[in-house]
This record gives sequence, C-alpha cells and structure tokens, in this order.
Amino acid sequence: MREYRVVLHINETERWQVALGNAVNLLKAVGDQAQVICLANGNAVISYENKETVAAMGELAGKGVVFQACRNSMRKMKENNKIAIDEQGLPDFVQVVPAGILALIEHQQAGYAYVKP
Repeated sequence: MREYRVVLHINETERWQVALGNAVNLLKAVGDQAQVICLANGNAVISYENKETVAAMGELAGKGVVFQACRNSMRKMKENNKIAIDEQGLPDFVQVVPAGILALIEHQQAGYAYVKP
C-alpha cells in the first residue's frame, strides 16, 4: 500500500483555510494512506485562538492529522501581545516543536513532501 506523507507549512493566519482544505482533500483522495502534518510558525500560531479554526483542526486531528506549533513563534507572538495563549493554552491535539524551521527540515528528511498552501 502506497503512503502519502506531507507537511503543510502555514506561516500566515490567512492561509489556514487553504491548508485545512488541502488536508481534507488529501484524506478524501487516499484515506488512511495519508500522513499529514500541519506545522504553524510565524503569525499563523495566532489562529490557535480562533474557535472556528480550532474546531476544524480538531475534526481533522480526529482523522489522524497532526498539528504542530513552533515554540519560538508562540513566544514571539506572546511577547508582542499578538496572542493571549501560551503553550499550556493550546488545544490538546497540538504538539509544540522547539523550532519550526528545524521541524520542517526533519520532516523532509523523513520523507514528507513539503507543501506551502
């Protein structure tokens, strides 16, 4: 059985809907053959405060999609008062990675295709 591994890199809040749509479409096309990671850094981490976006993320997480947030970006957004939540305030399904750039490299080295919606 063929496996489709992809890391969706989201670094702008307005790109989340496209990224989530990409994940939905891939799951529809190949089902459980897909391994999808949505990695957010930059101002995209602000969307973890948006209830509608988080609800859509949660639905996809229930289907196996992995969500990751960059610790550096979370810290920077918090320091600049652009985000109210910290790591502990993230939804339970969100994994925190130390540095988004490092995680992107590691995912690609592990065979994940890089897509920037």
